[in-house]
This record gives sequence, C-alpha cells and structure tokens, in this order.
Amino acid sequence: MFSKRIVKCVFIWGLSAVTSFTYAQESRYSFEKGMMGSPFKLVFYAKNDSVANIAAQSAFKRIEKLNELLSDYRDGSEINMLSAQSGSGKWVPVSDDLFNILAISQDISVKTDGAFDATLGPVVQMWRHATRKGIFPKESEIKEAMSKTGYTKMKLDPKSKKVFLSQKGMRLDIGGLGKGFAAEEAVKVLQTFGIKSIMMDAGGKIVLTSPPPGTEGWNITISNGSDSLKTMALSNVSLATSGPTYRFMEYNGTRYSHIVDPKTGIGLLFHVRTTVISPDGTVADALATAFSVAGIVKSKKIIARFPASKVWLVEKQDERVAEWNTLE
Repeated sequence: MFSKRIVKCVFIWGLSAVTSFTYAQESRYSFEKGMMGSPFKLVFYAKNDSVANIAAQSAFKRIEKLNELLSDYRDGSEINMLSAQSGSGKWVPVSDDLFNILAISQDISVKTDGAFDATLGPVVQMWRHATRKGIFPKESEIKEAMSKTGYTKMKLDPKSKKVFLSQKGMRLDIGGLGKGFAAEEAVKVLQTFGIKSIMMDAGGKIVLTSPPPGTEGWNITISNGSDSLKTMALSNVSLATSGPTYRFMEYNGTRYSHIVDPKTGIGLLFHVRTTVISPDGTVADALATAFSVAGIVKSKKIIARFPASKVWLVEKQDERVAEWNTLE
C-alpha cells in the first residue's frame, strides 16, 4: 500500500519512549501506536521524559478522537451519522473537525476535476465486499454504487458549519486524506507543548517540522516502487505516498489497485507509485490519490493549481514504465 521508505530515526514499538542522544538540552523520543489501521510513529525532541510522555499521549488521544468522528468503519461515527441523513433534504450541523476535512476535500475535488472524491463511499464499500469474497462486482452493481456518488452532490455552508447530501444512499469516505489530517492535528498538539522538531508518520503520511537539532533536515528515502531510491533532507513539509503494493484485488490475472477511479468505479490498472510533497499533510495525502487517478498527462495540468506541491508519479503499462518527477 505504501512505498518502501526508510526513515532514519529509531522507532520503538508500543507506547513507550526511549531517550537517545542530546543536543542543546533536548533529547530524542520515539513512540509508536497502532491507530486507524496503521502504525502511527512519532519522533520528536523534548526537554525531558515528563514533557515527552504527556505530549505523546495527548497527540495520540487527539488522533483517537478524530477516528471516533471520521471513521467509516464505526457505525456511530459522526461521518456515518451524516451519511445516514443523505437525501433527507436537511442541512446537517457537524463538528468543526468534520466540516474542515470535508471543506478541504471539496476544494481538492474541484481543483482536480473530480480525481479526488470523498463521496465514493458506496463504491469503496462494494469493493471491500468484493475483495473479501474474491468476486469481481457485476456491471449493474458498479453502476448502482456509482449512481450514489459525486462530489457535486455534497454542499457545505461555512457560516453555519452544515452539510447537505442531496441523494439518498450517499456514503462519505475520507480515507484518502484522513491520515494526513490526523497527522497534522497531532503535530499541532505537540507544538502546544513547545516541541519544535517533530516527525509524525501516520501509516506513510508524514508531517515534518523543524530539522532535528544539529542537522539540515529529516532524512527520508523515497522509492519509485522498484529499484530507484531517493534520499532527501526535508523539514517543514509533508509527504504522502500511494501505491497498490499491499492493497489490491487480483481477478482473472488482472490486478486492480485499491485506489478507485471516481469516473469508472473500478480500481486503477496502471498505477505503480505516487509520492507527493506539500506544505500541508492533508493536502499531500489527498493529492497522492488524485494524481494517481489522473495519471501523468492530466496531473501535469492539475499541479499548476497546487504550485507549492511536488510529485513523483510512476505508471506501468505492460513492460513500459513512465515516470514524472518534480521532486528535484
């Protein structure tokens, strides 16, 4: 699912911390906890054990709270309760967190011409079921699920923080940017403790702040999905990688990515790997999906609407591999 990346920091399993070396009276701390179906890894520099432990626990609590609100796997989550009111004709008041992530989603949907779409829930649900059963959905099933999608069917009112879902049976799924959003929010929590140098890795969605003391940046190694690696010293940016390495469906000899094209309702066939670097983790996460869907040719036009972002996109058709890399 994610790239084979090497983060040159020491990660410690479980919610325990380790102090390594010290720069300017700050020590490095590492924490890890399974959340949102992925390992969430925190590495940061703090003054002492007490601050580090409280800060890490607060960050993880913030992520868990977001998961309670935004997970489409939880029947009682706020996002599922909102979806349940689709087609009711009502404008539904929602929390700031849910409204904010949906607003970001809609903005990216517009700017990517629908390559990213948070209303794909019915299609995602269909494919989850199909993958578990190992049965390719019927054309009629795909058509039925697709009829309940479309980002233009969701309206937002910024003043009242209300959401309107115009068609019955709609189901929202913010899996394409949820981890990036959670990573950004966790970093904000750590910063309230005066922590400045942070790396938050939310299952491959990485948010970086100031470099570790005495260094030029966090050393991140990025893969193109095969044998090409690139190591970069990064700081004050976010990075997201998307690919079908671990999550896919194979049927009649054809491999379908877990990333679904909003225009066809079918998993991508030619996508290999997409890595995006952006100033914001939520945007990086969503763009990794959008560029994967759009492909190289269309993405070259779309990226003009995101001038602060960079991308490394790899596609493979038969034995032909095409790459587009603006990370340099």
